[in-house]
This record gives sequence, C-alpha cells and structure tokens, in this order.
Amino acid sequence: MKVLYLPFNLPLDYTVQLANAITKYCEASILVFDTPQQRGEFSELSVSPRVNVIWTDKVKFPVFHPYNIKVFFKLIKKIKSENYNIIHIQECRLLNLFIVIVLKIVSNFKLVTTIHDVNFHPGEEKITTKFAKFFFERLSDVIFVHGEKLKKELEKNVKKNKIFVIPMIGHNISPMERYIEDFDDSKISDENIILFFGRIGYYKGLEYLIKASEVVKKVVPDIKVIIAGRVEKGKYDITNFNKIKKMIKNKDYFELHPYYISWKYATELFIKSKIVVLPYIEGSQTGVVPVAYRFKKPVIATDVGALSEIVENGKTGYIVPPKDFKAIADKIIKLIKNDELRLKMGKEGYKKLKDDLSPNTVASITVRVYKSINNQFL
Repeated sequence: MKVLYLPFNLPLDYTVQLANAITKYCEASILVFDTPQQRGEFSELSVSPRVNVIWTDKVKFPVFHPYNIKVFFKLIKKIKSENYNIIHIQECRLLNLFIVIVLKIVSNFKLVTTIHDVNFHPGEEKITTKFAKFFFERLSDVIFVHGEKLKKELEKNVKKNKIFVIPMIGHNISPMERYIEDFDDSKISDENIILFFGRIGYYKGLEYLIKASEVVKKVVPDIKVIIAGRVEKGKYDITNFNKIKKMIKNKDYFELHPYYISWKYATELFIKSKIVVLPYIEGSQTGVVPVAYRFKKPVIATDVGALSEIVENGKTGYIVPPKDFKAIADKIIKLIKNDELRLKMGKEGYKKLKDDLSPNTVASITVRVYKSINNQFL
C-alpha cells in the first residue's frame, strides 16, 4: 500500500513522525511545498530514509499566484504517476482541496483527512477555510479527529461511520531534543514559574490566567507568570491582546513574549517552568500538552474540546471549568505547595507521551483504518 501525506500549513513535525512510523507497514511519501518556511522547518526534522520526500518546485506567494499554476499541475502529474492508494490530508485548506479535486478526476485513491479543529476558533471563520472544510467532510472516505468529544461534535455534520479517533502525536518536540541535551542546568532556579505557551489568541482565555495569578500571588509571593507565543491576527485577537496587557497591573512577576519563540528558547522556558497552564475558553485540542509532558510538567487545562481526554484529571494534571480563574488559582497553589505531587504528575505525563501519544501507537491505529478502506493486505 502506498500513502501520500499532504501536510501543507500544518507543522511538518507531526506528519514526519507519522510517516516515519507508518513505514513499518507500508510505503510512505510526504509532499513538501518549496517555501522558505517549509524548507526551514524541514531542516530541523529527522526523516526516516524509508520515507520518500517529494519537493515541489519553488512556490510563490500568495499560493494562487499565476506562476504556481504550472507548479501545481506538474505536481499533480507526478502524484498521478505514483498511483497512491491513499492520500492523507493534514489540514483543510483551499490549496489542498484544489489538488485533491483535480486528482480525483485523473486518478483513483482513498481520501483520508485529519481535522485537528472540528470547530473554528472565534474570529477565525474565514470563508475559504469553511468552504474547504465543508467539501473535505464530504469528499473524504475517512476523517480522523483527536478525541471522542470531537467525534460527537463532528457527527452533527458528517456520517459517524467514517469518523475515527486517533491520539495526537507529541509533535513540536523533536526539534527541541538537541537543546535539551545541551541545556545549561545552572540556569534552573527555584522560581515558581507558571508557563503559558502557544499562539496568543482570543480563545486562549489569558485574562483568566492573569486573574488567577493575582489570587496565587497572595499565597505564593514569588510566583512568576510567563506568557510566550506570537499574537494571532484573527478578528478579536489584537483587541483582546491589548486588553490583556492592560490587565497586568504588577509587571514585576509577569514576562510577556508576544512573538515567535525559537526552539532553543522554548526549551529553556519549559525546563525552567513548574506548571503549564492552558486557560482556554474554546478549543478542540492542543499540541502544547504533549510538549509539557516531554518536560515532565503537569498541565492545568480547562474542560473545552477534548482536552479532558489528553489531560488526565488528578493524574497528569488538572481539568477545571472554563472561565473559572479561582479554580485555576486553586490548582496552581496546590501543585506549587506539593512538590511530590507535582513531580509525580510530571512523570505520569511523560509516561502518557511515550505510550498513548507515541508515533508508533498512532501509526498502528491509523494503518488499521487504512486497511479497512483499501480492502487489501499490506
């Protein structure tokens, strides 16, 4: 069986890990668009020699630039010649939809789509993305989601017999590994650092972390809160970020890094922190949790989307109601005051990463579904 992965716009690390593991069962290829961003990201990754990497010709922006028409049709001809049994899309984008529709006309394959966000985040409902998602939901032979709750949500629009649940691979980790090995342990202090990491957007609920920190500060005077990640450009994101900055009254115990965070600095932040907090008010899933688990950090997350399926309440962290800053504060204090509990939860998270969220685990589930729709043995 031959499988082609199209990861355009999704972090390549996720797809590379899946493809590496899938090669135990079948032939795997990854299509990489020749853009500066994808070349830079790809250079940081470890790709198995068993994975066939297909580079497009150089792509100009915007992606539907007239120059790219020749690039795309040359690409389609190449894909058609390979006779893939399965094409696995990792994101519902208009470009991927264009490629798939043309390929459906000229070749025969099964279409598998992973929908990482079942619902659009507030302010991010672009017409083009909604259009692409609508058609992928109908064209796909199989749809993967990252949680039972997300499956039930998607069943409102899609036949449930073609929706399957797979864990989210712990991605955005492998590029940090080399920095973990080289990290200077003398930089680690006894500071009670609480970390929010990831894109800064309206739906992330940072105002509730700020309110919670004010409560925690009264009990744990040496608390420090670090907020790190680039600011999103959605409808509500900039306004919300400005509101958040105004809410930070005591800047002595806050560090705000509203920009792209390098792998090296991200590694330092996770190593130095004691707890990772995700105060989301909406969401489906997040790649931040597996990263926290890699660094053996417990996670306090809100009960939105399928977060309660990846953060085991009382075992790898805590699940609290969304918009409940008092509950967030209570769990932060509990973990800071109890080193034994905090370290134990960190170890449990690391174990979950290595077992449930490993590429091999996800690949074994994925390939069983591939088999079921392809009606042939590998």
